[in-house]
Amino acid sequence: MKAARYYDRGDIRIEEIEEPVVEPGTVGIDVAFCGICGTDLHEYLDGPIFVPPAGHPHPISGESAPVTLGHEMSGVVYAVGEGVDDLSIGDRVVVEPYIIRDDVDTSTANHAYHLSPDMNFIGLAGRGGGLAEKIVVKRRWVHPVGDIPLDQAALIEPLSVGYHAYQRSSAKTGDLALITGAGPIGLLTAAVLRAEGITVAISEPSPLRREKALETGVAQHVFDPREVDVVAEVRALTGGRGADVAFECTSVQPALDTLFEAVKPTGVIVVVSIWGHPASLEMQKLVLKEVDLRGTIAYVNSHPDTIRLVQEGRVDLKPFITATIPLDRLIDDGFDTLINRNETAVKILVQPGA
Repeated sequence: MKAARYYDRGDIRIEEIEEPVVEPGTVGIDVAFCGICGTDLHEYLDGPIFVPPAGHPHPISGESAPVTLGHEMSGVVYAVGEGVDDLSIGDRVVVEPYIIRDDVDTSTANHAYHLSPDMNFIGLAGRGGGLAEKIVVKRRWVHPVGDIPLDQAALIEPLSVGYHAYQRSSAKTGDLALITGAGPIGLLTAAVLRAEGITVAISEPSPLRREKALETGVAQHVFDPREVDVVAEVRALTGGRGADVAFECTSVQPALDTLFEAVKPTGVIVVVSIWGHPASLEMQKLVLKEVDLRGTIAYVNSHPDTIRLVQEGRVDLKPFITATIPLDRLIDDGFDTLINRNETAVKILVQPGA
């Protein structure tokens, strides 16, 4: 089968590899769609980060580069292994793409399994990936999505990132949230916040992405930071108080600086983006305003609730899909667009079987 294989920074190849084998306790999935994630771009430009470098196998998967990429996937079950009796061939599913040690409690009772030692991700540290025609995944990480269209279902994974970030923020109905960055994660975080009754303001320089935030209704207020004083605008919206919560979704230093100025005293800043470089922090601003700075990584027991948001019609994922491409065009029409012309796209999906 065809697969996109990550060898090293700037080196991703479309190759023919062996199809995976369905074993007891696993599920075979024909991949329908796989999104290109910002993490994939970071691996291509700055990596390896999550990908284990060649000759340095990951302690759980035992794999190192080259590995198959892709962790934002949807598909259809084509086989179930022995012991899997709650999924059937033909079911539409998505993958919660974790690689976690077998002795870690991954039940709903554990809200920290995603922070366990050596945690990594399918599609980054091995065990196949969504940028391939087929994948085999342990049953624990497969979630049925019912009648959600498969292209939209490929956005469940990044939407779960937004849902977990919302949970980390402790935001509540009636709060005002400021988001820096209207890329896929920023927009999908905004979608979750709006579904939960939170007022959303977004700072974003790209005209297309600002327009997408407004036309989808995920933000009531959208600012171009090159044209207006975002901090002043937020204070005007809040009677001088500042934003209750804020979400950093850019990995850009000026955006983080803006949030420290824009949040109210005792406000919460959640850093959602993956930083491939060190950031600087003026500690006195954190201290004097008693700002609560929180990290968030991926999701934990988030997929079922996130799927329900879509099934209940509280979040519409269709408008965020701006292009669908075949696997052979991954670099030219996918990575190149998102790296060099990211103001023209939001979420690009890949059809490995096309």
